[in-house]
Amino acid sequence: MKLSHIFGIVVIALAIGIIVSTAGDASSYVTFRQASELAKDGDEKMIHVVGKVQKDAQGRITDMLYDPAIDPNHFEFTLVDNNQQAQKVVFNSPKPQDFDRSEQIVIIGAMQGDHFQCNKILLKCPSKYQNDKLETTEHEAKTAQL
Repeated sequence: MKLSHIFGIVVIALAIGIIVSTAGDASSYVTFRQASELAKDGDEKMIHVVGKVQKDAQGRITDMLYDPAIDPNHFEFTLVDNNQQAQKVVFNSPKPQDFDRSEQIVIIGAMQGDHFQCNKILLKCPSKYQNDKLETTEHEAKTAQL
């Protein structure tokens, strides 16, 4: 075998090894029930939970606690996962912008006792498209007329 072939095989083997080792560290999407079971088993890896914020009949968020005057780095809310299980979530950072308008939320963290300790929040914001029309700002509308 040529030296270049051996070198190529070694590079491919290293690449496969790196991919396999990082795949084990990847977090997974679970429900709150599964997150609770993982925490009881002592598994402390980061997990993703997808859900929607709990709202009342008028569409206002319920069970949300955020007062920046008291503590700007403490945000609590209730999230309902895809199995309709509600869970208290604690986020030790400021409330994300557009949190109130998001359709769906992905939280990343782990269960800790009676709550889900969140390290990161990913928001799925409402679409800019409504009734097949693009929302435009006043500036964009004026520029389009020119």
